[in-house]
Parts: sequence; C-alpha cells; structure tokens
Amino acid sequence: MANETKDYSRYFDFSDALISEDEHGKRIRIGGREIYIMSEPSYRREKQRGKEEIKVLYEEAVPEELRTFGKGKKYIIQTYGCQMNEHDTEVMKGLFEQMGFEWTDDRREADVILLNTCAVRENAEDKVFGELGNLKSLKLEKPELILGVCGCMSQEESVVGRILQKHAYVDLVFGTHNIHRLPILLRDAYFGKEMVVEVWSKEGDIIENLPKKREGMRAWVNIMYGCDKFCTYCIVPYTRGKERSRLPEDVIAEVRELARQGYREITLLGQNVNAYGKDFTDRDYRFADLMADLSKIDIPRIRFTTSHPRDFDDKLIEVLSRGGNLVEHIHLPVQSGSTEILKRMSRKYTRESYLELVRKIKAAIPDVVLTTDIIVGFPGETEEQFEETLSLVREVGFDSAYTFIYSPRAGTPAAEMEDNVPMEVKKERLIRLNDLVAELSKRSNEALRGRVVEVLVEGRSKSNPNMLSGRTRTNKLVHFEGSPEWIGSFVHVRVTDPQTWYIKAEPVRQETGAVS
Repeated sequence: MANETKDYSRYFDFSDALISEDEHGKRIRIGGREIYIMSEPSYRREKQRGKEEIKVLYEEAVPEELRTFGKGKKYIIQTYGCQMNEHDTEVMKGLFEQMGFEWTDDRREADVILLNTCAVRENAEDKVFGELGNLKSLKLEKPELILGVCGCMSQEESVVGRILQKHAYVDLVFGTHNIHRLPILLRDAYFGKEMVVEVWSKEGDIIENLPKKREGMRAWVNIMYGCDKFCTYCIVPYTRGKERSRLPEDVIAEVRELARQGYREITLLGQNVNAYGKDFTDRDYRFADLMADLSKIDIPRIRFTTSHPRDFDDKLIEVLSRGGNLVEHIHLPVQSGSTEILKRMSRKYTRESYLELVRKIKAAIPDVVLTTDIIVGFPGETEEQFEETLSLVREVGFDSAYTFIYSPRAGTPAAEMEDNVPMEVKKERLIRLNDLVAELSKRSNEALRGRVVEVLVEGRSKSNPNMLSGRTRTNKLVHFEGSPEWIGSFVHVRVTDPQTWYIKAEPVRQETGAVS
C-alpha cells in the first residue's frame, strides 16, 4: 500500500508561536528563541516551472561596508554531497574571505560554522542532523558562535521545520538559490541575536562575479543550474530549481582566466550538463558548441559531470571524439537496466536506447572509459529486473559505478510508491552489484599493465606519504613514488600493479615533466 500523502504545509504552521508579520517576513518564538523567517521553503512552489525570465547580474555580492566585517574572525564550512556542493563551498569561502574572515580547521577556534548539506539520500541527511547534535555542546560553551545550515537540505520544508522545532540553537538557515546573500544574512544573524531563515523556493537570477576560493590545480566551473527532468526518486529539481544556463561568454571567460592562472584541469558542472543552452531564447547554442569552444583554450584537461542519457546527442559525441583537451572519460548515469523500472523512475529512455547510445560513444571514442550511477531496490523491482541491471552492467563494461540502495525522499513521487523490496533483499542485491563492478574495474585496470599513462599529480597519497597520487585522463587513481616537486604537473608512469580501485605505477623518468 502506498505511503499516506503528506501535507507539507504543516511544517510551517507556527501560528501559535507568531510574534509579528509584515511584508519583510515574520517573527516567531520557539523554546525561548526568536526566529526571523524572511522566506521559507515550499514544495508546492518548488515544483512550479514559471515563464519568468532569468536575469544575469554582475553585481558585487559583498557590500563595501561589510568588507572588514569578519576581521579577526574564523570560519569552517563542512561540505556534504556532490561536486555542485563543493563548488558552492568554494563560492562561500570566497565570500567569507572577501569579508575578512580566515579559514580554520579547528572548530573550537571558529566564529562561524556552516554545514553545506545534501538532500539526495537519507543517510546524508542523517549525518547532518547527527553533526548538529554534536555541535550543540560547542554552541552552549560558546554562545557567540554562529551555526548555520545551508545547501539542498535547507530547501526541504520538513528539514527546516525540524530545525526550527528541535535545533533552535542554529542561527542561520539559507538555501541553494540565495548563497550570494550570505554576507547580509551573516550580518543579520550577528546583530539580531536570533535565528535567521531565508530560503528562496523559486530560483533567483544568475549571479556572476561571485568570488571563489579554489585550492589545488583542478577547478570546478558551473555552467548551469537546476534540472527539469523530475525523475520520480530525485529531490534535486525541487532543491535546485529549473534549468538555467550561464551565458557562454561568461563560462568561456572564466575558463580562460583559470588557464591564465595555471590550472591544469577543469570540470564543468551541472545537474544535467547536456541540457546546457536549451533554455536560451536568443541563440542556438548547446553543450556541444560550448565544448567545441572550450577545446580551443590552452588548458590541458576538460571534463564534465553529470550527464543525462536522454540529452546526449550525436553532435556532442562528434565533438568529444576530437580529443585534445577533452578527456576520454564520460560519467553516464543509467540508474537501472530494466526498461520497466526506468519508466517508473521517469528517466525517459529505455534499456535499448541507453545501450544504443553507448554503442555510438564507443564507436566514436574507442578508448572511452564509462562510469555510472545505479540504484537498487527501487519500489517494485523484481529479481528479474535486477538481473537486467546486472546484464546491462556486463554488456557496457563500466569501469566503476556509484551504487546506492533506494531510499525515499519526502516530496518526490516515488515516496508515495509502495516501498515493497525488503531491506535485506536490497542489501543482498547491492553486494552482488558491487562484486560485479569490482570485477569489471579490476579487469579494466589489468588491461593497462605495462602501459605508459599520463598522470596529473595531485599530492601525496593519503595512505602512504612516501607515494604520490594522481589521476589519468580517464580519471583512474594512480599511486607511484616520486618527487614532491612533481605535484601540480603531468608525469608519465608505467603501470606495474593494477588493483581493483587504483593503479600502482613507476615513473618513466625520461618522459617525466610538466606538460604545457
């Protein structure tokens, strides 16, 4: 029997706690704490896809009067979830430091702690609430500490309602659409001495010129925001809003500047990068056009994530087949190998069309490495349908996969479906799938034994400080002995000992050196 439909409006029924309300927001009191709600999340509004024009703004996000606001103060941002969240954290770091704050790794030194959250899976949400519980004692010891929650979880009515009722010591809650408002919200939280909640349910304009604090030699570059696919299991279209693309001239200018600064690799980001440009009304310019233009920029490696099979067109395949700085790694989420389950997921492609797309990609890019995402135990998944997933994984020969047990997300259509696959069955299927993926990964790595590959050296190995660690063009992790001076450059190594999830290698000394 399907789950009972939830009335999400009840999460913001604080009529008994209302102090005042005007056109700027409302003030309520819960557990002795005043809460200023400037705007609140709404599932109903997040589902809407309006015709409003998205404006591109080039304003300074940090007002002049707040440029020294954080002088002498320190901050921490704890990031959960996907690369988009990592990129959002880079923006928030840039905003903090433009305000005069300094980063610290010691939370006891911090004046501001932000949790940048992920709403895609239940365990990520559980981790955040667990961390909030851990931070309560620190907040009691240090009442002047500003504790904030932002990111995708903040876009959920149920989450913000739970924070208001059970975690009233939180000072600041904001969402994914109003990150650029962080300086103003911080100021209000500091001086108001109350919880400040501002979560925009409808996405705002595209804000350019936001400061970013990047580290290392690899950079994230966001090319678009939001998603219009509405897969039945996914909360992202609600938390990130409708698809809206940055102007190509702004993306190209950012990548050119990163090349000038010496970055060795960039990753283009979007919930569905293949949909880039489909929202433009004044030009015929799509993702393949952007990739073709970026391939002309003098930066050694360009990759992208994540892509949707339905929007992966022939023109993009042709552009990627040209190689150069466009790498041979494609992350292509499939989610299930069963056409029937794909239909229930509203993925809008079939098993057969996915395999045909893979055939086209492999024909055009013979040395391509494909990785994917897969969900097991989706409502109604039979053993036969799960076997279809295993057979598709074998047929494609994925090099690796992110695999997950299905968990319902409140507010999505799948949450109203009967979750009728027992947990023990889900776990058993996940083990079988992971065993197969491990087998394929080991086989793929073994095929590289004795071959020379190019590695971008990222740093010392986390498990052995005497070893260096880096990645190939196809995103394979490589460990090898070498000089710390090589960090940040490209070296050529010979594969000596392929493992399941990484490769051991040795430098080819006469070929070692930076690649311009």
